[in-house]
Amino acid sequence: MNEQETLNEQETTNEQETTNEQETTNEQETLKAQETMKELVEYIAKSIVNLPDEVEVTEETDEQGVILRLQVADEDKGRVIGKQGRIAGAMRTLLRVKAAKAGTRVTLEIT
Repeated sequence: MNEQETLNEQETTNEQETTNEQETTNEQETLKAQETMKELVEYIAKSIVNLPDEVEVTEETDEQGVILRLQVADEDKGRVIGKQGRIAGAMRTLLRVKAAKAGTRVTLEIT
């Protein structure tokens, strides 16, 4: 093996290591963004409902992105949805912005 071939192999190995590190970093950033989105929904919901202890946000990931399910007490659903869906729409807009920065998609379901 000559010197040029050795250098080429080293460059290829370095590129692969860099790519693996970038993929790991991207995955970590995505997970952190998902957790932040979940916390955001939980914070907003607990701030506007009468029974904040009944607020529960669950997270699920599928091939289309992240699904956040917000569960509140029956009597608080109207507060979370808002008149003509304005509060729910605002929460979805905030989530979309955060998800776009993280390079993923997010869906908010209110149950």
